[in-house]
Amino acid sequence: MSESNGTAKATPGSAPRPSDSPKAAVPKPSAAPKPAATPKPGGSAAHPKPHAVKPAPGPAAQQHPHPVVVPTVSDPSAWGRVDDDGTAWVKTAEGERIVGSWQAGDAAEGLAHFGRRFDDLATEVALLEARLAAGADARKTKAAAVAIAESLPTAAVIGDVEGLARRLQAIAEHSEEAAAHAKEEKEKARHEHTERKEALCAEAEKIATESTQWKAAGDRLRQILDEWKSIRGVDRKVDDALWKRYSKAREAFNRRRGAHFAELDRERAAAKSRKEELCVRAEELSGSTDWVGTAGVFRDLLAEWKAAGRAPREADEALWRRFKSAQDVFFAARNAAVSERDAEFEHNAAAKEELLRAYEHIDPATGLDAARAALRELQDKWDTIGKVPRERIQELEGKLRTIEKRVRDAVDAQWRRTDPEAMARAAQFRERVAQFEEQAAKATAAGNKRDAEKALEQAKQWREWAEAAEGAVSNR
Repeated sequence: MSESNGTAKATPGSAPRPSDSPKAAVPKPSAAPKPAATPKPGGSAAHPKPHAVKPAPGPAAQQHPHPVVVPTVSDPSAWGRVDDDGTAWVKTAEGERIVGSWQAGDAAEGLAHFGRRFDDLATEVALLEARLAAGADARKTKAAAVAIAESLPTAAVIGDVEGLARRLQAIAEHSEEAAAHAKEEKEKARHEHTERKEALCAEAEKIATESTQWKAAGDRLRQILDEWKSIRGVDRKVDDALWKRYSKAREAFNRRRGAHFAELDRERAAAKSRKEELCVRAEELSGSTDWVGTAGVFRDLLAEWKAAGRAPREADEALWRRFKSAQDVFFAARNAAVSERDAEFEHNAAAKEELLRAYEHIDPATGLDAARAALRELQDKWDTIGKVPRERIQELEGKLRTIEKRVRDAVDAQWRRTDPEAMARAAQFRERVAQFEEQAAKATAAGNKRDAEKALEQAKQWREWAEAAEGAVSNR
């Protein structure tokens, strides 16, 4: 071993690394950690227990694809030494072995240099452990661990080489388990993602065949597409088949939506044409003075307008303004006429009230013929005056009916008292009484007492009937 330009030389077989320079920047802790065990006399060393390495579940791998590892800092004096002549030694289970030569400074600096190289190597191992725990590619991790393990027997480092070897062995052993677990997780994720895409396909197909909420359905299909793009890891063949299903559903929906709006356009064009016809009819009717009949026609036109459906928006609004303008012209004129008519009816009501006051004196008891003549005069003037407001009809007609009833009752009473048929019937009964009395007298003169009594009995009966008929006429 020799000293040249102040640099350290490694023994043959050692592999140079990026941190071989003694001036390489290495993080320094505030206090160097102590090794788990100090080397035993005779070159053997008690090595710390290797880290337990187990594969983490799939979600952890997704959350930490790039694990962060704190650089390792160890105490190289527990695992080796540098002689005064610069020879560097590391302690192993088989004894000490030379790892290199230090000619760039004193022995303490050389020891620190080879310790830092060990720390760099230990940091790489810790990174492999973290990658394995995070679920990274287990095969690549194993290959890297095996490569580092193979380089350990000749590595120019001073540290717990045996402990590092056990940790690398643990990584290699657990990588198989991690690979199996990763495969299982991958298959599980593939299955879940496939199921999700199948569900999205089914939803898209349902939308394509059933939905009539065109905007909401179109928005949902776009959301399905966005979610579809975010789903990875589905088998390529299966993914292609599912994509065809989704695309077919989306195309079917677009065709159905296009057909719907094409039909809607046709319906709106027909509605526009129909509403233009209704506008023409409304304008023709706007000057009518047949208030009742034309108002009914306008109601029918409005019902037809609503049944015609919607025309294109701008056209529909313009046509409605045109239709309503014609309607307003008619109803404004009708309202003016109704107001004029109402004023006339109020005047008529006042005239009829005055007429009733003028004829309220009619009294059949003072003269039936005069009362009847006055009533006829009242009725003629009443009809001449004309109509009154609807709400006054019952009141005024009631007062007129009271006067009419007064005269009618008197006429009926007189007629009952002078009924010719009733009087003739009473006279006939009296004639029958006279006839039977005459028969009784003749029978008595002849000495036929029995016949005389029978005739008198019949005469008595007919007399009662005659008196009843006369009483009925006189009591009317």
